[in-house]
Amino acid sequence: MFLLYADESGTPGGADQEHFILAGVTVFERKAHWLSLELDKIASRFNPQDPNSVELHGAPMLAGRKLWRKFPKEARLNAIKDALNLIDGKHYKIIASIVKKQAISPEDPVHYTFQQLITRFDHFLTREHLHFKNTQRGLVLFDKSSKEAPIQALATEFKTNGHEWGNLRNMAEVPVFVDSTATRLIQLADLVAYALFRKYEKNDPQFSDIIEKKFDYFGGVQHGLHLAI
Repeated sequence: MFLLYADESGTPGGADQEHFILAGVTVFERKAHWLSLELDKIASRFNPQDPNSVELHGAPMLAGRKLWRKFPKEARLNAIKDALNLIDGKHYKIIASIVKKQAISPEDPVHYTFQQLITRFDHFLTREHLHFKNTQRGLVLFDKSSKEAPIQALATEFKTNGHEWGNLRNMAEVPVFVDSTATRLIQLADLVAYALFRKYEKNDPQFSDIIEKKFDYFGGVQHGLHLAI
């Protein structure tokens, strides 16, 4: 089974932010443990005795809020960059939908980006089957602080009645919502979404430059990045 760990960045409503982003990282189930261990090593820099108490979370790390206040900015930024560098674009690939809310108005940003994310993940699984004889189901895992109710409703609708471009064929189940403090890979998805948010909302590419070639890519086409800006 392939897992897509996903998170959002930006607010879907309001005029204070122009962009909304939904992004995820594809991980084959047997590789999830090993990727988590590498992220644990990064977290242990900040609390070697209890690395599980350290949540890798983009916004507070960059700003130096809460527990991050006591650490030098360079150490915080290097931790974000080192985590993003674990995504190799081969075993771990990014799928993301980035929208400028005004550009898709009056459509709902959550509905719009979720449809892009889950259909692109479904197509990724189809390609694994057709081109690599690797037949796998997929499961999307979201941070439980995300828009759980609307996303669950959308997932059920897409699975039962199809979406704008057809039907989902490779999902094992509707999305699962988990606490980001309990899984490093949701934390990695947060860093990816935040890196993209910083680029498009703040014109700050220092993190997104690391992952710009790590999106799902096949046959000369970048399938993993959707832009509506």
